[in-house]
Amino acid sequence: MIAFAANSLLCRLALGQQMIDAASFTTIRVVSGAVVLALIMLPRWRVCGRAPADWRMVTMLSTYMVFFSFAYLSLSVGTGALVLFGSVQLAMFMAGIRGGEYFAPLSWVGLTLAILGLIYLVWPGVSAPDPFGAMLMTIAGLGWAFYSLLGRGVTDPVESTANNFIFSVPLVIVISVVFAGDFHGSWPGVFWAVVSGALASGLGYVMWYAALKGLTATRAATVQLSVPVIPALGGVVLLSEPITLRLVLASIATLGGVAMVLAQRARPADLPRRSD
Repeated sequence: MIAFAANSLLCRLALGQQMIDAASFTTIRVVSGAVVLALIMLPRWRVCGRAPADWRMVTMLSTYMVFFSFAYLSLSVGTGALVLFGSVQLAMFMAGIRGGEYFAPLSWVGLTLAILGLIYLVWPGVSAPDPFGAMLMTIAGLGWAFYSLLGRGVTDPVESTANNFIFSVPLVIVISVVFAGDFHGSWPGVFWAVVSGALASGLGYVMWYAALKGLTATRAATVQLSVPVIPALGGVVLLSEPITLRLVLASIATLGGVAMVLAQRARPADLPRRSD
């Protein structure tokens, strides 16, 4: 979760201060992650060969990476993280519903509260985030949600993540070519993109896929509840971003609603069975 939060901070730091353009940040981030993971996997690939890539995972990872960066051109760290993981959690909950998981009546109240929190956050008005940026981040969240759901069936987190990054490289390069007119950069911007890709993304996502093997969709969403808080506080401390009343209220509604859902969903399984 710290790695996820670090990506929000590093991306906003580089883009908010115009150290680098969004497309270049994304490309460097993906290439850095691919290089680190390829170096880790290379000895094994030489001996055992390389497993084929899952293009669904590659597509979802690329979608998340691209839309994430462009969204942070106009969103603060805290707002971006809230929109991202709010949409991630809601998408994963809906996947649980489709899978036939138990959903108590009070859970619907929590789900509605979470949705209203996100609507309030992005509703036009005082302190509302840029609607286009919020839309981009929502798409990034959906990409990450499906990437996470697909990752629950992965048997080798390191190899799978390495393949996902390597095969995402051509896709993000195309994005850089398309947005070549916006190109600008600096060594600090490149540095933060490399740190984001090699450490917070490449190695961080390996740990996430490893953790997903023992998590249901609900629990995977649960552990991500802490993420919006970490970058929001980091944005205030490191980037001097303001804490707005809208962000506070939306955070309480969205995260509180999701917590309500999780509490209700967990209750039936947690009840002790009667001996008779």
